[in-house]
Amino acid sequence: MTRNAVLFGEVLRHFREAAVLTQEAVAKEIPCDRSHVARVEAGTRVPHDTFAKKCDELLGTGGVLLRLWGRIDWYPQAEHPDWFERRARMDAEAVALRAYQGQVIPGLLQTPDYATALFSRRLTSAEEVEERVRARLSRQQRFYVGDGPLYLVMLDEGCLRHIVGSPAVIRDQYAHLLTVGRLPNIRIQIAPLDRPNIDRPDTSFSLITLPDGHEWVYSESLDRGHFNDDPAIFARHSRTYDVLRADALSAPESAALISDVMEGYEPHEQPRAERGPLDQEQLQRRQRRRLHRSRPRFPRRSPRP
Repeated sequence: MTRNAVLFGEVLRHFREAAVLTQEAVAKEIPCDRSHVARVEAGTRVPHDTFAKKCDELLGTGGVLLRLWGRIDWYPQAEHPDWFERRARMDAEAVALRAYQGQVIPGLLQTPDYATALFSRRLTSAEEVEERVRARLSRQQRFYVGDGPLYLVMLDEGCLRHIVGSPAVIRDQYAHLLTVGRLPNIRIQIAPLDRPNIDRPDTSFSLITLPDGHEWVYSESLDRGHFNDDPAIFARHSRTYDVLRADALSAPESAALISDVMEGYEPHEQPRAERGPLDQEQLQRRQRRRLHRSRPRFPRRSPRP
């Protein structure tokens, strides 16, 4: 990790201690695990801009942490696999990105722990896992700023059901999806499993638009990236993507589904006497969602040809 990351952590710790708050208290308000706050303060974990903004609000820093976050080069020497370098360069300059993912959360939306769990399945060297994770996260930063590129993401519900890492890893990953999905340039939608008539693509793919207007279709096979800029092929994939978005859940409906799935990974509920006002509010929300799910669902009419 860079010296700037250590500096960011020291500044965060200074403001937290000045506010007389524990790491656990800060984590509860973000929300995240206490270990995440501890690692950010130690300079061993890269926070997202939403984390910095929330800490600014909580600690009354006047926006210092968010400004510092934006000036730090978090991944100065990230190295991608040779076959992925071209795609990484496109991510660094793309003005719009539309993606469909069928199995796992896409790299641009992964948390460090989720990415680590994925790479640990295939790589035996801890150093190589760390390098791959660092390279993957290096692509994310420009998409998480306020004026970042347009990023529309379609996830098959199977991505949510695919278990990666521990329950805590999954829970934090879903919380991250809910957080970044509220950014003005990012929308996340789910193609639910209970809609069998949805035409789901056979493979994951991305539609990339570069600053000069050049458009590319990108897909992957095992350790290989495939690029195609044939206008007819791009148009065909673009139509497939747009129809899929129209048939899938809306962004708010998708966020509700992610929240519902995340409930299965929550720790056991506290005894009633230990619940605070925030806990009571969250419990009431869960009960309302359960009530909503218990209502009968009526099939939507198919549009007439």
